[in-house]
Amino acid sequence: MNFPAQIDGLESLALPPQPLHLAIGMFDGIHRGHRAVIDAAVHAAKSAGGLSGVLTFWPHPSALFRPEQPIRLIQPAATKARMLCGLGVDAVITQPFNAELAAIEAEDFLPWLTRALPHLAAVYVGENFRFGRGRRGDVALLAAAGQRLGVRVFSAPRVNLDGEPISSTRIRALLEHGEIELANTLLGYAYFAHGFVSPGKRLGRTIGFPTLNVPWSPGLPPRLGVYAVRIAASPATVDGWRPGVANYGLRPTVENATEPRLEVHVLGPCALGEGDHVKVEWLRFLRPEEKFAGLAELRAQIALDCTAAAEFFRE
Repeated sequence: MNFPAQIDGLESLALPPQPLHLAIGMFDGIHRGHRAVIDAAVHAAKSAGGLSGVLTFWPHPSALFRPEQPIRLIQPAATKARMLCGLGVDAVITQPFNAELAAIEAEDFLPWLTRALPHLAAVYVGENFRFGRGRRGDVALLAAAGQRLGVRVFSAPRVNLDGEPISSTRIRALLEHGEIELANTLLGYAYFAHGFVSPGKRLGRTIGFPTLNVPWSPGLPPRLGVYAVRIAASPATVDGWRPGVANYGLRPTVENATEPRLEVHVLGPCALGEGDHVKVEWLRFLRPEEKFAGLAELRAQIALDCTAAAEFFRE
């Protein structure tokens, strides 16, 4: 098996017979609190000469229990798996969250896990980890089951910022309100979008601000508006980043679209073009989207946006 490995479900598992240190959680956003749990598993596995892994779930349990209003997630499953693989773990297991899994009693969860993972040595969770039917299981119950089965259980305390726990729920609210800088602080990295540059209507060129159109459909749309961003061909290199201004919105002045679109104007020379796969990092919210009286007014505002973004990058 080549490491790091992405594995679809425990049924597909074929890990070498080495002690497994497993971090468990939904890990939406893979924020600083999540990484405390995952880093503990990675460090312990390296110290003991074993394997480190992450067990995560898809879709979110809310999609099963209230499908009419599921929690909108920061990342799609594929992006989350790729990011988890970049944290030094040997394997990322994405387990389908379905009715069968939801029906497992809390007392039966760890025995079920050890049957699928016979070399499980230790599990790592956050202190607020809940599991089992009705979410009855907690860290104390997990630790008691681990003692019976010979599996060590470690719980990481919640990581706080400004007196409040860092959580996916908190980060989702920040993104929806455009508080991108604080969201990035909680995440521990810059919130990003990625996709292939596609042909647009080339309106930006006619008013002096050509844009790269990046089709992108996040589960949790951030606040509509204008952002200071940086953009690079993906995978990005250190010297490949270019500063830019992004509009994520419905383009009410020229189109009034029904779905938000991401358009990036690069500040300075731009070698990127149609067909390139790009990554866009969101760095500062500049202003909400608004409708202007016409193209001349829009052009004047974009010039101001470019000035504001340039000042941000000089800070």
